[in-house]
Amino acid sequence: MTAEAQPDRTETVRDRYRATLGAVPGGVEDRLRVAGVLGRLPTEEALAALRHIVLTDSPLGGRVQQLVHFGQLLTLGRAAPARLHAQGALHAGASLTDLVGVAETALITSGVPAYALGIEIVAELLPAEEESAG
Repeated sequence: MTAEAQPDRTETVRDRYRATLGAVPGGVEDRLRVAGVLGRLPTEEALAALRHIVLTDSPLGGRVQQLVHFGQLLTLGRAAPARLHAQGALHAGASLTDLVGVAETALITSGVPAYALGIEIVAELLPAEEESAG
């Protein structure tokens, strides 16, 4: 593979994340850097392709799929990925009220820590939405 071909391939991976999350997470950039340096880009390409299929070609649709991911990550207590999927849900057309509904469901299925994390994430997003509305 030529050195010129790899940047195009990494940009294709980035585009898949932009399509589903609206941005490229820092962790993905780190993985792409490692993959590029160590010759493991096919792994990242395969992972991005699978994520894209699951998130965009799901019978649930992109919005619901992102909300499901958000809820599952709340249940697992995975704050950083939950934040990414909250943003992804908003990017896919969900509302902050939808995110609160997921957090409330997490309260029933996983308890107060999951609910509190969800509300914490919504609270972080609330000022940004208020500013853009005003």
